[in-house]
Amino acid sequence: MDGISAPRPVVAVMGVSGSGKSTVGGLLAERLGVPYAEADDFHPPANVAKMAAGHPLDDADRAPWLDAIAEWVAGRGDRGGVVSCSALRRRYRDRLRAAAPALFFLHLDGPPRLIADRLAARTRHFMPPGLLASQLAALEALEPDEAGAVVSVEGGPQDIARRALAALPR
Repeated sequence: MDGISAPRPVVAVMGVSGSGKSTVGGLLAERLGVPYAEADDFHPPANVAKMAAGHPLDDADRAPWLDAIAEWVAGRGDRGGVVSCSALRRRYRDRLRAAAPALFFLHLDGPPRLIADRLAARTRHFMPPGLLASQLAALEALEPDEAGAVVSVEGGPQDIARRALAALPR
């Protein structure tokens, strides 16, 4: 071995709240041997308070959050990394990709009823289940010119992570 390792991917695990971004993102990072960042940790306190009160964020709220995530992905280089980030709109993904052009999006997608049930079952999270409808309405599917793949959220976390890993470019 010459000490030079192949570049590792930088991946954004995207989707609506309750789709499993944090769980799958953590599992994926572990399997890839790269750092994991939880996008919720990049929110300023005002954003958390707004969502906890049941109000969706607007683009002005999201701007500093997206900038912080963009800085993190840009700093990953060839070392790789996985970040969970809703990235619901194309313009948000473009903003992140401007900082890290090789960023690959894994869109966790599934039946709204399944996601709603998962949201209802989780505890100690600031995002109330009532905001799922606004997230589903805002979601813009990956377009053909975006580097990414859609992965079903049906099944257990290990199954989803296995499908996510298989969807990554080689």
